[in-house]
Amino acid sequence: MLGFLVLVLVGTVLLSMPFAVEDGQAPGLMTAVFTATSAVCVTGLVVVDTATYWSTAGELIILGLIQAGGLGIMTLASLLGLLVFRRFGLRMRLTAQTETKSIGLGEVRRLVGRVILVSLIFELVLWVMLALRLYVGYDRRVGAAAYEGLFHSVSAFNNAGFALYSDSLMGFVTDPWICLPIAVAVIVGGIGFPVVLELWRRFRTPRAWSLHTKITVLATAVLLAVGTVLITALEWDNPKTMGAAGWSDKLLAGFFASASARTAGFNSLDVAGMEPATLLVHDMLMFIGGGSAGTAGGIKVATFALLAFVILAEARGEPTVHVLGRKLSDGVQRQALTIVLLGIGLVMSATVALLAVTSLDLDQVLFEVVSAFATVGLSTGITDDLPVFGQLVLIVLMFVGRLGPITLATAMALRERVRRYELPEERTIVG
Repeated sequence: MLGFLVLVLVGTVLLSMPFAVEDGQAPGLMTAVFTATSAVCVTGLVVVDTATYWSTAGELIILGLIQAGGLGIMTLASLLGLLVFRRFGLRMRLTAQTETKSIGLGEVRRLVGRVILVSLIFELVLWVMLALRLYVGYDRRVGAAAYEGLFHSVSAFNNAGFALYSDSLMGFVTDPWICLPIAVAVIVGGIGFPVVLELWRRFRTPRAWSLHTKITVLATAVLLAVGTVLITALEWDNPKTMGAAGWSDKLLAGFFASASARTAGFNSLDVAGMEPATLLVHDMLMFIGGGSAGTAGGIKVATFALLAFVILAEARGEPTVHVLGRKLSDGVQRQALTIVLLGIGLVMSATVALLAVTSLDLDQVLFEVVSAFATVGLSTGITDDLPVFGQLVLIVLMFVGRLGPITLATAMALRERVRRYELPEERTIVG
């Protein structure tokens, strides 16, 4: 967390320089801090228009912060996951205690190398696709097409949501050659590096997938489908969003919105014009987020899915929780419940705080808070209208929402101890 804080401070200093702004005037401190935090935490919320406010140098600084933040999240989260797996692996339990808490330098190098390699491959492929489409379909000059393609490929794979267009991607709402590649990059970047690596190796043998991969892939597919259906149905006749589009364009827009709501931050529809029910669907999708050890935010799909299995087991009256042929440990259940309840508490506290200092509607405030906590970056357009206190609340939410769940889950896993005695059991009234 200190490393990411230093990165935010460095980004703030760089963005505070006059050369980072289009008009050559140094920005205010809050603008620089907010933008740097949003970029490092790969969120995408902004208080100024990225396309017109920042110079090319400023945009490149933002791009560098996004890349550093995305790689840092995937690398550190994967390393922490490796530490947890080794801590509880059977083979490591049989070795010396000092070895169970150490990770070899060779493993770190291989893991970091794989994260960087996978990231660069996907970003390079998306860069080429977007650049070609912008050059051929939108008459961009070669340099402009290459620059815009590079910026949006890095922003998409890292789930950052920063765009070089004032209306985000609304100008490409009916273009599958832009929306679908970006949606795929968002899903791959947000599903988590361990899952991507395992799918790369064992894509044709799903029975050999780990439980984590099975849960993540299944929950991701279900949430994408449910989100697409709900958003498309709720906005079908809305003239402010997709009401005038054809049915195929509506499906494309609904799918892109569902994928982006999971943590990407791009929007091809006008979020401010969406129905209240659609905003609530977005709130739920954003809060759940994407996969662990990826660039996605939220409580993570695995956490959500595990709690769903816990509820199912309790509804059936079963004494233990079974998930896809495996028994779920009590410790994992407690960790999942803790992360969800702490996330709800943080979102509710921030929502109350913003409602107390603004005259905005609950729909708008809750949407903004969940977007910041889940590092999504979608907004109804109120970010720059918030007072300084409100923007500080969002900065804290972005930082805590980005790093808090990772460090909290790892700390709880590594601190798990064996209790050598139990107190007398007693039940209380529940419900």
